[in-house]
Amino acid sequence: MAQQLGGRARSLQEGPGEYRLDNGQHILIGAYTESLGLMRKLGVNLEQSLLRQPLRLRYPDHEGLSLPPGPPLLSFVRGILSYKTWHLSARLQLLARATVWLLQGFRCKPELSVAQLCAGLPSIVRQELMDPLCVAALNTPSSQASAEVFLRVLHDALFSGRGSADLLLPRRDLSELLAEPAQQWLRVRGTQIFLGTRVHTLKQAADAWHLEISGAPQGETQCFDQVVLACTSLQAAKLAEPWAPAWAQAAQALHFEPIVTVYLRAPGSALPAAMVALNEGPDAPAQFAFDLGALGHAPGLFAFVISGASDWVAQGLKETGAATLQQALQAFNWRCSPEVYRVLAEKRATFACTPGLQRPGIQVARGLWAAGDYIAGPYPATLEGAVRAGKNAALACLQV
Repeated sequence: MAQQLGGRARSLQEGPGEYRLDNGQHILIGAYTESLGLMRKLGVNLEQSLLRQPLRLRYPDHEGLSLPPGPPLLSFVRGILSYKTWHLSARLQLLARATVWLLQGFRCKPELSVAQLCAGLPSIVRQELMDPLCVAALNTPSSQASAEVFLRVLHDALFSGRGSADLLLPRRDLSELLAEPAQQWLRVRGTQIFLGTRVHTLKQAADAWHLEISGAPQGETQCFDQVVLACTSLQAAKLAEPWAPAWAQAAQALHFEPIVTVYLRAPGSALPAAMVALNEGPDAPAQFAFDLGALGHAPGLFAFVISGASDWVAQGLKETGAATLQQALQAFNWRCSPEVYRVLAEKRATFACTPGLQRPGIQVARGLWAAGDYIAGPYPATLEGAVRAGKNAALACLQV
């Protein structure tokens, strides 16, 4: 329906000479093999396009937990034991709890939240490791987030081979990293792409699906053997409801969490690392800050990310930007005073990944499939979840 590809993983530019801004900062980890494989297939040079580094949580005034290179599980143990900022008892308690998760196959009761999963761990461990990892991976506060999904992400990070726990930070804007290479790849192979085009209705007749499409050439109705609904869950539910009411009801039942990105501009300034974890609080909205100059594509521009941002969206974007600016002034030393450059809100950034959540499946009806980060699967609403769902839908079409 949009005028450009990319969905919620796209870049925006308001005018000539303006920065091209991502509508959110998308972090990958080494375990996201399908996303990385897709980028390679599209011709993206991963070494040039992504800054890869072992998991590191740097704070404004101190170095946080950092995992050394090597096999992920061994690196995790070495990193925890060598992190002297935490008392020895706190480190041993975390390793003991992680051992229990390992023995349980990184599985737990579906109704558990991340906060319940981590209950009893020292507060410093929850504040400096578990809560930041949870909100970064699930975009849902630990008190409301699914422990089952959180454990799956931890499992894959620690057991998917060397480098699976690495952080991969984009050195290019999101459209350049994925959407534009995909568009070029498809067009070279003769695929028709209609931008700014809406499917109004979906009708089934015999073994075919008829789509009423606005803006498409050769008439308003087109016929297809197989259809994939690769759109928002609400739009997919609207199209599918006459043919699969139960599926549509599951899709409509999803709740959403917003993400707000506050871009600050301060020429000549720099953060102590490309990605810095922040202490969130009642007057401090952001959980992470990114130095886009250190990432090589926007010197003097800084992205402050507020995940699970419902309360701040309710207060207003202007107020959120002002609060983030004050947080930045208190957290960092600036060469020149930063100013708010832009505040971007993705109000339906991800589904709320809550305990026991029943997500809709890949098959909607015969010959009708769905793809998106909200489809039932092991991951929360991430690029990896979206790519896996898309690949599975394509394979399902080919097997019919």
